[in-house]
Amino acid sequence: MRSSSRTITCGSSPAQGVGGGRTEDEPVRCVPIPPRFPGRAVAGSFPAGLGSTPATGVPLGFVFRSRSKDEQSAPSRVTADQPKQPRDPQAPKGRPTPKRAVAQSQRRSVAVTPANRKEAAKRQREARRADLAKQREALAGGDERYLPLRDKGPVRRFARDYVDSRFAVAEYFLPLAVIILVMSMLPGQIKNISLVLWMGVIVMIVIDSIGTSIRLKKQLRSRFPDENLRGAVPYALMRTLQMRRLRLPKPQVKRGERP
Repeated sequence: MRSSSRTITCGSSPAQGVGGGRTEDEPVRCVPIPPRFPGRAVAGSFPAGLGSTPATGVPLGFVFRSRSKDEQSAPSRVTADQPKQPRDPQAPKGRPTPKRAVAQSQRRSVAVTPANRKEAAKRQREARRADLAKQREALAGGDERYLPLRDKGPVRRFARDYVDSRFAVAEYFLPLAVIILVMSMLPGQIKNISLVLWMGVIVMIVIDSIGTSIRLKKQLRSRFPDENLRGAVPYALMRTLQMRRLRLPKPQVKRGERP
């Protein structure tokens, strides 16, 4: 009998003969199967014909390969090609509309941002000079907006007006002190008279200051029962020591006029 040779694939199970087996003299040849994609080795895939890997397996390169530049840019081109829909003017913006003053201040702060430290220091000096100029004008005119903190408020304003509307002995303290000093340098009885005048001026200033503080405190309690009156009486007494023309802020009432 002529023995028939068969061709099988390496790694595959041998063909069974009659009776469920094959004879010893039956040669088995392994013929390699040509690759599915000739000329290109697929990364991550096993060579065909090894172990139990089927010859027609799916290459893993298609599963784990990176996307090309055309595929990555495709969604962006689609998004760019789509027209932008205009927002409904009646739809809410998701935030409150800022007031005009707030928006202007924000634009002004962005516009005047200094470029360097030298420019920032220069602008600070200019702002300080502008503030001092406004304070001087307020002290001369009585504008409450730009007055220093110690002069602001209705309580301090009433204390100033109360002192300015009355005659005070203490406002003539400086001229009287100069006169008494000159008299004390003269010989004879004039020196003794200067000492008596000095004591008399001090006593009159103390008495007048006590009466002014009592009357002012009474007026403040009746006019401003819910306000903080701390420091108002000493503030008024310090003002009485200044001459009327030299007082700051400038007097806003005349003598004899009730505040």
